Amino acid sequence: MLKGKKILLGITGSIAAYKSVIFVRFLVKAGAEVKVIMTEGAKDFVSPLTFATLSKNKVLFNLFDEDTWVNHVMLGRWADVMLVAPASCNTLAKMANGICDNLLLAVYLSSQAPVLIAPAMDEDMWHHPATKKNVETLQQYGNAFLPVNNGELASGLKGEGRMAEPEEMIQYLEEFFQKKNDLNGIKALVTAGPTQEALDPVRYISNHSSGKMGVAIAEELVNRGADVQLVLGPSAIKINSNIKVKKIISADEMYKACMKSLQTYDLIIMAAAVADYSPKTTSTQKIKKKSEEFSLELKKTKDILFEAGKRKSSDQILVGFALETNNEKDNALGKLIQKNADLIILNSTNDKGAGFGVDTNKITIFDKNKKEYKFPIKTKKEVAVDIVNTIIQYKNE
Repeated sequence: MLKGKKILLGITGSIAAYKSVIFVRFLVKAGAEVKVIMTEGAKDFVSPLTFATLSKNKVLFNLFDEDTWVNHVMLGRWADVMLVAPASCNTLAKMANGICDNLLLAVYLSSQAPVLIAPAMDEDMWHHPATKKNVETLQQYGNAFLPVNNGELASGLKGEGRMAEPEEMIQYLEEFFQKKNDLNGIKALVTAGPTQEALDPVRYISNHSSGKMGVAIAEELVNRGADVQLVLGPSAIKINSNIKVKKIISADEMYKACMKSLQTYDLIIMAAAVADYSPKTTSTQKIKKKSEEFSLELKKTKDILFEAGKRKSSDQILVGFALETNNEKDNALGKLIQKNADLIILNSTNDKGAGFGVDTNKITIFDKNKKEYKFPIKTKKEVAVDIVNTIIQYKNE
């Protein structure tokens, strides 16, 4: 599984760096190509010569090496994955706050490769609110964390904060690369964001959707090997370059973009918050404030999920969303049946930290086989992983 993989390993100042020596040996034996970057602090614990000998590559630690410049941008593009192990409390803080004062951080900030992080620190540091905030920030950036272990620490105390063992890190990497092939050959359509229904040239009807959930799903699908087309309403989110994007504004534009080649997709995920109604007429000039009251006549927009359910074949999987304020489960199950969807993803405005405009979500998934999958509140990046995992499970049943 690791043969031929390009692994960029970052090592920071922690006693756990001794584990990375064994880890590099395992990687090379598995056929991986390994390049090591060390911070100055890391050299106090393990000699660069050790890593150079085991990896069969020169160890890097300076942006400027004698008369040459280390191309940190190309290092980040060379790798299939970047793993920081051990990641000290200090380096986590710098990564979370965009500080760039050494080669490792320069590579991290310019890396196009997925970034995995294996923390190593004392339990009190691991549980400190500042560290928790830094971990949450890095997760929101799309970085993944290897679990820390509970055991004897460098301080002599016992608790959480031990870096994962070399064997565990090898297993994690194998599973990581396995997941990248889960959806090879699958074409997916994802909708995300709000729509804007124009009243006049300067005003519109819309909602509070940011598009974060749908974009996170599109990114996770790409990470699993899918070919993804994203139809995105007005949103300021930066999109992964591996995702094809069609930007739209109105519900009608989203409808046309989705229906144009609906039959060519294996997987259709309708995560957008599409307006249910739009103005019956749109003024070509700005509407002036003339009277105390103003009446607005609305018309129904086309139901994209319903139409997709009518048109989909038995080979296609259709996934919808249900954001509810009351009778959540009944409304979600009703939508699952009415729209002829395969799965419906329920979130409720009554759940703190779920819904529009936040970086977290709490979901329950129902499938048409009457299975229910409940998840705790998580970051939207993590929720996207749960959603894709559930879709794959449903697909393989």
